[in-house]
Amino acid sequence: MSLEFPDEIVTQAFVRYVTLPDLDGEIALITLDNGKDHTRPSTFGPGGLASLTTALDEIEAHSPAVRAIAVTGKPFVFAVGADLDGVPRITDRAQALEIGRLGHAAFARLRNATVPTFAFVNGAAMGGGIEIGLHCDYRTISSGAAALALPEVFLGLVPGWGGTWLLPNLVGAGNAVTVIVENALNQNKMLKPKQYLELGIGDVLFEPADFLERSLEWAAGVLRGDVVVPRAEIDRGRAWDDAVAWGRAVADGKVHGASPSPYRALDLIAGAKTSTFEDGTAAEDEALADLIMGDELRAGLYSFDLVQKRAKRPVGVPDRKLARPVTKVGVVGAGLMAGQLALLFARKLEVPVVLTDLDQARLDKGVGYVHGEIDKLLSRKRVSPDQANRLKALVTGSLTKDAFADADFVIEAVFEEIGVKQQVFADVEAVVSPECVLATNTSSLSVTEMASKLQHPERVVGFHFFNPVAVLPLLEIVRAEQTDDASLATAFAVGRSLGKSCVLVKDAPAFVVNRLLTRFLGEVTRSIDEGTDFLEADRALEPLGLPMSPLLLLQLVGPAIALHVSETLHSAYPSRFYVSENMRKVVEAGKTAFLDWSSGAPVVDPSVAELYGPRNGGPTADEIRERALAALAEEIRLMLDEGVVAAAQDIDLCMILGAGWPFHLGGITPYLDRVGVSEKVTGQRFLAPGVASLPA
Repeated sequence: MSLEFPDEIVTQAFVRYVTLPDLDGEIALITLDNGKDHTRPSTFGPGGLASLTTALDEIEAHSPAVRAIAVTGKPFVFAVGADLDGVPRITDRAQALEIGRLGHAAFARLRNATVPTFAFVNGAAMGGGIEIGLHCDYRTISSGAAALALPEVFLGLVPGWGGTWLLPNLVGAGNAVTVIVENALNQNKMLKPKQYLELGIGDVLFEPADFLERSLEWAAGVLRGDVVVPRAEIDRGRAWDDAVAWGRAVADGKVHGASPSPYRALDLIAGAKTSTFEDGTAAEDEALADLIMGDELRAGLYSFDLVQKRAKRPVGVPDRKLARPVTKVGVVGAGLMAGQLALLFARKLEVPVVLTDLDQARLDKGVGYVHGEIDKLLSRKRVSPDQANRLKALVTGSLTKDAFADADFVIEAVFEEIGVKQQVFADVEAVVSPECVLATNTSSLSVTEMASKLQHPERVVGFHFFNPVAVLPLLEIVRAEQTDDASLATAFAVGRSLGKSCVLVKDAPAFVVNRLLTRFLGEVTRSIDEGTDFLEADRALEPLGLPMSPLLLLQLVGPAIALHVSETLHSAYPSRFYVSENMRKVVEAGKTAFLDWSSGAPVVDPSVAELYGPRNGGPTADEIRERALAALAEEIRLMLDEGVVAAAQDIDLCMILGAGWPFHLGGITPYLDRVGVSEKVTGQRFLAPGVASLPA
């Protein structure tokens, strides 16, 4: 079989021969380069693997002058693994098996070379980029390497070109489980170069400025015998088995069995304890083939494409040229959310940020919070002393809104009550220029109504962040009925500068994420009101592999806020959004959580249980899940019909980035399509067959 990706941007393997002082013979240096700049990292498709094989053939023919083989990458990039753009072209298992075998065959040439082999990891290395390094005898690492990871499990795959056998046999099963499973399931957490070194993957760290020269000199030292690299002894006893068991617990906690990839990876790591390299990589081939022909991977790649491409080119946004410069920002309020916003604006925009509030004590507390967070950044060496001083100087407070007179962008973060927000905007409008953008961080109120009494309602936008502001990447930018293009373009320019992924949404109750989560959670709270046991209801959605259970999510959001949003949506759509009177009792009692975790396992808070009364009857876990999914499908179809967003892809992007829904679901619409709920409830799929799923 000859496997080809017709649109592959081929990573070429260029060979040159380097002679060094005090070293007899030459080092054959392979540079991996796809001819693009660092924004298009080098990947391996069939063409790239063939080029690597050809380069190794040439080096072999060049012997016996070659003393060693080294592999490095183009500027800023070593290599980032398989060419995932080609996966949709793989339509049967034989092709899937072939791509695994091609990679193993090419990389094994380095492992089986008759001379020592080196990987000079000069930049980003992920997936197959890490694995090609693992096939080498020695690895240097640049301190400037920005992205180091084995992200396959995050996407729905396993490291399939030797990683699951080579890594545990190099650094031990515990470290391998951390890198392959735990980090991948923690939103694809990256390794820093020092961690790469400390784990024992890398052997020596060099600075970027002279990285290649230092790496070659170090390699020469190894060849001469001047440098000896110790290897840690690997514990192949109970520690290996314990690491795999711990990995299964991590996977259960993260995906609850809903995605096969972490479990297949752990099976392979378990096998690597006793199997030969050949048997281990053959098992990788089989696992890779199974996963490539699974819907979870296709949904994972769809998610990846949304986050990497659609999020950077949001649909329906006015021309960037219409955006006005923002040289000063005002924040109305000085509470926790306002403080988070002020810190973000100061750090990312590096412009003056002024907070206002009703009294000096609140104001001092708000500004003090921001300055305290800057001190924390300084203590963690995230900013320099000079940067810390500059940031503190940028964030100030004022008891009057006159301080906003020269602001270009003012955002309010006050109590969620329409009258309060209307008054705030009226006060601000009295002092700012007509072009100053007025933004609201409301989570559920009408932006149009908020702007309705202003002289210039066209400059009001929704700017809905998710908590914690510094962590969650989504920003829902809301176009109200009268918002003009210049204000909207300015809002998107600011959002991009803040490092957020922005999605344009229509001014509809609760926008996207909160509307869907409220509809979804309403089915859970309704079932508890009907008598279902708290913990049974909480576990009902585990088969989806969501990042947290419903009751844990309610604790994070806060019952009071959840109740308020459900009431807002019930007012707008009374037949679909449920308001729990028992939840109201919980809020009135001042309770902030349903579950008590003090013993290590969740137990229902007795005082909450007393408010609800005895548990009997109520829907089963399966029935709750069926109702919740049907509710989601109905609500998404209505949102698309209403034009809340441009397409189902934007719904999925919002759920991934704003609610942390897993890549293996594809957000939510691919899952609803896959399990048949979409057609059962709405009569149609959200996405065409082959989009986020196997080809029809």
